[in-house]
Amino acid sequence: MRRETRAAGSGVIVDARNGYVLTNNHVVANADIIEVTTKDKRQFRAKLLGRDPQTEIAVLKIDADNLSAVPLGDSDRLQVGDYVVAIGNPFGLGQTVTAGIVSALGRSGLSEGYEDFIQTDASINPGNSGGALVDLRGRLIGINTAILAPSGGNIGIGFAVPINMARQVMEQILQYGEIRRGRIGIAVQDLTPEIAGAMGVTETEGAVVARVETGTPAERAGIRQGDVIVAIDGSPVHSAAQVRNRVGLKRVGDAVDLTLQRHGAQRSVTARIEAAARS
Repeated sequence: MRRETRAAGSGVIVDARNGYVLTNNHVVANADIIEVTTKDKRQFRAKLLGRDPQTEIAVLKIDADNLSAVPLGDSDRLQVGDYVVAIGNPFGLGQTVTAGIVSALGRSGLSEGYEDFIQTDASINPGNSGGALVDLRGRLIGINTAILAPSGGNIGIGFAVPINMARQVMEQILQYGEIRRGRIGIAVQDLTPEIAGAMGVTETEGAVVARVETGTPAERAGIRQGDVIVAIDGSPVHSAAQVRNRVGLKRVGDAVDLTLQRHGAQRSVTARIEAAARS
């Protein structure tokens, strides 16, 4: 016997002309029918264009006129202490706004997926998933995704997918209808003070290359086991998770520039992303 259930979440219109809506994967993952209700109470049947469980992002499309899109910001420019506003549909109450600050950046460890969460103390409750996290200029800087709620209620620890990550996922879904994971063929681990001391490197943050696979872009680029990745495309690297995110979310065929430290000297190499093996 099949039981019919209903659930509510939130979403963000990011392209008014095409009717594209960003939301969370878990909001729509098992849905047979998806309905979108706008602020002016209009209802539309939505088409699921694609979803990515590993980043918790899904893209919907609705056919509607007179939509308003939220302008996209740059989540890479966020700093701890910045004021943010969370907008969504908590407990099915409709348009609800809560305010807070960015508590931390680059949070990971909540799941096995690609994680680089913005942490905020703006109240995010059940039903807020898929809603907007915006800055004080109204620019979208994150998609609200998860809460820590050991007692079943909000305790001021919420997480959002950075809009720069969500945008990359959306662009691939719109182009391919799916996410095509990229790789360069390395395994990495965090550079801890103990590992840095044992290796005799001066860097205190980064990712150590633990293994380079034979015949991969990394090997062809000259990356070696024991190299410390300190930057990707000019942006500092603080952890192995950041390497995984930045490489794994690039498109197949894209070039990636890596800054390495090897034997006390810095060098730069370029590898080209290849398709990850499909399971």
